[in-house]
Amino acid sequence: MNRLYWVVTALLGGGLLLLLFNHSSGETLGLNNDSFGQLIYAGALALVIGAGILRRGTRLGDTLRSLALWVLIVLAFVAGYQYRYELQDIASRVTAGLVPGSPMSALDGNGRATVTLDKLPNGHFGARMQINGATIQAMVDTGATSTVLTTADARKAGFDPASLSFTIPVSTANGIAHAARITAGSVQLGSIERKNLPMLVADQGLEQSLLGMNFIGSLSGFDVRGDRMILRD
Repeated sequence: MNRLYWVVTALLGGGLLLLLFNHSSGETLGLNNDSFGQLIYAGALALVIGAGILRRGTRLGDTLRSLALWVLIVLAFVAGYQYRYELQDIASRVTAGLVPGSPMSALDGNGRATVTLDKLPNGHFGARMQINGATIQAMVDTGATSTVLTTADARKAGFDPASLSFTIPVSTANGIAHAARITAGSVQLGSIERKNLPMLVADQGLEQSLLGMNFIGSLSGFDVRGDRMILRD
């Protein structure tokens, strides 16, 4: 029983994780996600029923109780997959409450991706985003025409500040600084992603990277509701 328990749990848990990781692509191991989910469900159920039938020395009542327990476990995993978007929304809300600037991704009534950002204690909206796969903590600045990185964040994103040409004058809170042009292969904020996005790297005077209008302006819209900013892809 113990061995069967771990085998079925591993099968269901592994299948559910694969579905969650591949939900955006719509396919898992060459099958569409709905078919893959049904395959995992059927395989686990068949394994449990087959083991129950083949086991010897077990009373029928005990076998039926075990089968009923496994059916409930399978149904719980299936329900988890069916409500995966709601569970992801809950997880992103919890993460946003624990990690400042974490985006909350969801879908609106038209099926478009939306990202919600909470206002930070300093009164600004923070954006925890990925640039070329590196996590960058930026501040949303609708007054900045371009997204601007600090040299430290540029280095995290795979750029070498020493090889850049800082010839573009930019205005910062600490006065005039100089910036260099770069292009990020991928900029992702929650479920919203932009490819080959031009941005700047400031050589000094910038304490935190800025998410500017060249990213925000590519969206279909955004609005501020109290302490939340909602971005719509």
